[in-house]
Amino acid sequence: MLMSGHRVFRIAATALAVSLSAGAAMAQDALSVVDGYLAAWNAHDSTAAAAVLAEDATYYDASVGTPVSGREAAKTQVIDAFINAVPDAVWTRDGNAIMSGPEVAFEWTFTGTNTGAWADGTPATGKTFTLHGMSYFHVEGASITRQADYYDALGFYTQLGLM
Repeated sequence: MLMSGHRVFRIAATALAVSLSAGAAMAQDALSVVDGYLAAWNAHDSTAAAAVLAEDATYYDASVGTPVSGREAAKTQVIDAFINAVPDAVWTRDGNAIMSGPEVAFEWTFTGTNTGAWADGTPATGKTFTLHGMSYFHVEGASITRQADYYDALGFYTQLGLM
């Protein structure tokens, strides 16, 4: 049975609309997961923030260069380290996120006062800072499987008086 060109077009257009709608819903779900992660950071709740990470999540900090693998390692080496060193930390998304299916990227501002020691033993400086950067997240279901952060580490260390 042959279909008319008009009918084929309608079927293809409907399939495309359903596909685009599903992709948009997936992207919105991924953004909701990431927004929940930021909310946990801003509540200074490292356990809640780490719970959003997949068990085998990878965290990459461009200024360090070596990825941290696994939820527990990311909690202790990254989340706890920052929350302990900067207990008044505020991490805000600047503008709209760029979303594509399970991927979310956005620019951000991270502010706070370094009143606690860093995980490497560097003592608190008591200085405030404003750090701008960008993050990329890959989300599967309700979990972040990859996070990569890019920022001006030299500017950060300079603000803290460490350079």
